Amino acid sequence: MPDSWELLERECQNCRECALCQTRQNVVFGVGNPQAEIMLVGEGPGANEDEQGIPFVGRAGQFLDDMLSIIGLDRTMVYIANIVKCRPPGNRDPLNVEQDACIGYLYRQIALIQPKILVCLGRIAAMRFISEKFRITKEHGIWNDINGMRVMAMYHPSALLRDPGKRPETFDDLKSLQREIDRICEHTERKRPW
Repeated sequence: MPDSWELLERECQNCRECALCQTRQNVVFGVGNPQAEIMLVGEGPGANEDEQGIPFVGRAGQFLDDMLSIIGLDRTMVYIANIVKCRPPGNRDPLNVEQDACIGYLYRQIALIQPKILVCLGRIAAMRFISEKFRITKEHGIWNDINGMRVMAMYHPSALLRDPGKRPETFDDLKSLQREIDRICEHTERKRPW
Protein backbone atom coordinates (compact mmCIF):
# COMPACT_ATOMS: atom_id res chain seq x y z
CA MET A 1 0.00 0.00 0.00
CA PRO A 2 1.45 3.41 -0.94
CA ASP A 3 2.21 5.83 1.87
CA SER A 4 -0.23 8.68 2.45
CA TRP A 5 -0.36 11.74 4.70
CA GLU A 6 -3.33 10.28 6.57
CA LEU A 7 -1.60 6.94 7.26
CA LEU A 8 1.67 8.60 8.22
CA GLU A 9 0.05 11.11 10.56
CA ARG A 10 -2.08 8.41 12.21
CA GLU A 11 1.00 6.23 12.81
CA CYS A 12 2.92 9.20 14.16
CA GLN A 13 0.10 10.25 16.51
CA ASN A 14 0.02 6.72 17.98
CA CYS A 15 3.81 6.31 18.25
CA ARG A 16 5.25 4.78 21.43
CA GLU A 17 8.77 4.06 20.10
CA CYS A 18 10.66 6.13 22.69
CA ALA A 19 10.19 7.55 26.17
CA LEU A 20 9.14 10.99 24.86
CA CYS A 21 5.64 9.61 24.31
CA GLN A 22 5.22 9.42 28.11
CA THR A 23 5.59 13.16 28.67
CA ARG A 24 4.07 14.68 25.52
CA GLN A 25 0.81 16.58 25.42
CA ASN A 26 0.65 16.41 21.63
CA VAL A 27 2.56 14.88 18.77
CA VAL A 28 3.87 17.76 16.64
CA PHE A 29 3.59 16.26 13.16
CA GLY A 30 4.29 19.18 10.83
CA VAL A 31 2.64 22.18 9.22
CA GLY A 32 2.49 23.87 5.85
CA ASN A 33 2.04 22.99 2.21
CA PRO A 34 2.39 19.25 1.50
CA GLN A 35 3.30 20.11 -2.11
CA ALA A 36 5.97 22.63 -1.07
CA GLU A 37 9.27 22.78 -2.91
CA ILE A 38 10.94 24.04 0.29
CA MET A 39 11.07 22.12 3.57
CA LEU A 40 12.38 23.44 6.88
CA VAL A 41 13.50 20.98 9.55
CA GLY A 42 14.12 21.84 13.19
CA GLU A 43 15.19 19.59 16.04
CA GLY A 44 12.07 19.15 18.16
CA PRO A 45 9.05 20.84 19.70
CA GLY A 46 9.19 23.18 22.66
CA ALA A 47 6.53 23.88 25.28
CA ASN A 48 4.23 25.97 23.03
CA GLU A 49 4.50 23.43 20.22
CA ASP A 50 3.74 20.54 22.60
CA GLU A 51 0.69 22.40 23.85
CA GLN A 52 -0.67 23.29 20.40
CA GLY A 53 0.60 20.35 18.31
CA ILE A 54 2.08 22.73 15.71
CA PRO A 55 5.81 23.34 15.06
CA PHE A 56 7.37 26.76 15.60
CA VAL A 57 4.48 28.60 17.30
CA GLY A 58 6.35 30.25 20.20
CA ARG A 59 8.75 33.19 20.08
CA ALA A 60 11.15 31.24 17.85
CA GLY A 61 8.25 30.47 15.50
CA GLN A 62 7.28 34.12 15.26
CA PHE A 63 10.90 34.94 14.50
CA LEU A 64 10.97 32.20 11.85
CA ASP A 65 7.88 33.77 10.24
CA ASP A 66 9.72 37.11 10.20
CA MET A 67 12.78 35.45 8.63
CA LEU A 68 10.63 33.88 5.89
CA SER A 69 8.85 37.17 5.17
CA ILE A 70 12.21 38.86 4.50
CA ILE A 71 12.52 36.70 1.38
CA GLY A 72 8.85 36.75 0.39
CA LEU A 73 7.76 33.43 1.93
CA ASP A 74 5.15 32.38 4.46
CA ARG A 75 3.98 29.09 5.95
CA THR A 76 1.62 28.38 3.05
CA MET A 77 4.66 28.14 0.74
CA VAL A 78 6.86 25.80 2.79
CA TYR A 79 6.54 22.69 4.93
CA ILE A 80 7.92 22.74 8.49
CA ALA A 81 8.74 19.66 10.55
CA ASN A 82 11.18 18.47 13.21
CA ILE A 83 13.60 15.59 13.71
CA VAL A 84 11.55 14.41 16.72
CA LYS A 85 7.79 14.87 16.95
CA CYS A 86 7.51 14.97 20.76
CA ARG A 87 8.99 17.52 23.15
CA PRO A 88 12.18 16.56 24.95
CA PRO A 89 11.76 17.45 28.66
CA GLY A 90 13.05 20.90 29.53
CA ASN A 91 13.70 21.62 25.84
CA ARG A 92 16.95 19.63 25.96
CA ASP A 93 18.49 18.36 22.72
CA PRO A 94 16.81 15.16 21.55
CA LEU A 95 18.92 12.12 22.39
CA ASN A 96 20.26 9.96 19.55
CA VAL A 97 17.97 7.10 20.59
CA GLU A 98 14.97 9.47 20.36
CA GLN A 99 16.09 10.79 16.99
CA ASP A 100 16.59 7.24 15.71
CA ALA A 101 13.11 6.21 16.88
CA CYS A 102 11.48 9.18 15.15
CA ILE A 103 13.54 9.92 12.03
CA GLY A 104 11.60 7.45 9.87
CA TYR A 105 8.51 9.66 10.10
CA LEU A 106 10.51 12.63 8.82
CA TYR A 107 12.01 10.58 5.98
CA ARG A 108 8.49 9.54 4.98
CA GLN A 109 7.35 13.17 5.06
CA ILE A 110 10.27 14.09 2.81
CA ALA A 111 9.39 11.22 0.44
CA LEU A 112 5.78 12.44 0.20
CA ILE A 113 6.73 16.10 -0.32
CA GLN A 114 9.83 15.58 -2.47
CA PRO A 115 11.18 19.07 -1.74
CA LYS A 116 13.81 20.62 -3.96
CA ILE A 117 15.30 22.52 -1.02
CA LEU A 118 15.72 21.37 2.57
CA VAL A 119 16.82 23.90 5.19
CA CYS A 120 18.15 22.56 8.48
CA LEU A 121 17.25 24.93 11.31
CA GLY A 122 20.10 24.51 13.75
CA ARG A 123 22.94 22.13 14.52
CA ILE A 124 20.93 19.02 15.45
CA ALA A 125 19.09 18.88 12.10
CA ALA A 126 22.30 19.67 10.21
CA MET A 127 24.15 16.85 11.99
CA ARG A 128 21.38 14.48 10.90
CA PHE A 129 21.22 15.57 7.25
CA ILE A 130 24.59 17.05 6.31
CA SER A 131 27.34 15.62 8.52
CA GLU A 132 27.65 14.09 11.99
CA LYS A 133 30.54 16.49 12.57
CA PHE A 134 28.62 19.56 11.36
CA ARG A 135 29.63 22.84 13.01
CA ILE A 136 26.92 25.45 12.64
CA THR A 137 29.23 28.40 13.37
CA LYS A 138 31.55 27.43 10.50
CA GLU A 139 29.23 25.69 8.00
CA HIS A 140 25.90 27.56 8.05
CA GLY A 141 24.84 28.85 4.64
CA ILE A 142 26.87 26.28 2.65
CA TRP A 143 24.87 24.36 0.05
CA ASN A 144 25.09 20.56 -0.26
CA ASP A 145 23.55 18.16 -2.78
CA ILE A 146 21.96 15.30 -0.81
CA ASN A 147 19.51 12.71 -2.17
CA GLY A 148 18.38 14.97 -5.01
CA MET A 149 17.82 17.98 -2.75
CA ARG A 150 19.73 21.21 -2.20
CA VAL A 151 20.43 21.23 1.54
CA MET A 152 21.81 23.99 3.75
CA ALA A 153 21.73 24.87 7.42
CA MET A 154 21.16 28.15 9.18
CA TYR A 155 21.02 29.13 12.81
CA HIS A 156 17.91 28.00 14.68
CA PRO A 157 15.56 30.94 15.31
CA SER A 158 15.84 30.41 19.09
CA ALA A 159 19.64 30.77 18.82
CA LEU A 160 19.12 34.09 17.01
CA LEU A 161 16.83 35.27 19.80
CA ARG A 162 19.53 34.42 22.36
CA ASP A 163 22.37 35.91 20.29
CA PRO A 164 21.25 38.75 17.98
CA GLY A 165 24.87 39.13 16.86
CA LYS A 166 24.35 36.13 14.56
CA ARG A 167 21.52 37.85 12.65
CA PRO A 168 23.65 39.52 9.95
CA GLU A 169 25.10 36.11 8.97
CA THR A 170 21.58 34.67 8.93
CA PHE A 171 20.40 37.50 6.67
CA ASP A 172 23.13 36.46 4.21
CA ASP A 173 21.95 32.83 4.48
CA LEU A 174 18.37 33.92 3.80
CA LYS A 175 19.45 35.84 0.71
CA SER A 176 21.32 32.74 -0.48
CA LEU A 177 18.15 30.72 0.09
CA GLN A 178 16.17 33.30 -1.89
CA ARG A 179 18.58 33.01 -4.82
CA GLU A 180 18.39 29.21 -4.73
CA ILE A 181 14.58 29.28 -4.67
CA ASP A 182 14.55 31.62 -7.67
CA ARG A 183 17.02 29.35 -9.46
CA ILE A 184 15.40 25.92 -9.00
CA CYS A 185 11.84 26.23 -7.67
CA GLU A 186 9.35 26.44 -10.51
CA HIS A 187 6.13 26.58 -8.47
CA THR A 188 7.11 28.88 -5.59
CA GLU A 189 5.92 32.40 -6.30
CA ARG A 190 7.55 34.50 -3.63
CA LYS A 191 5.68 37.58 -2.47
CA ARG A 192 7.31 40.77 -3.66
CA PRO A 193 7.71 43.55 -1.09
CA TRP A 194 6.48 46.14 -3.58
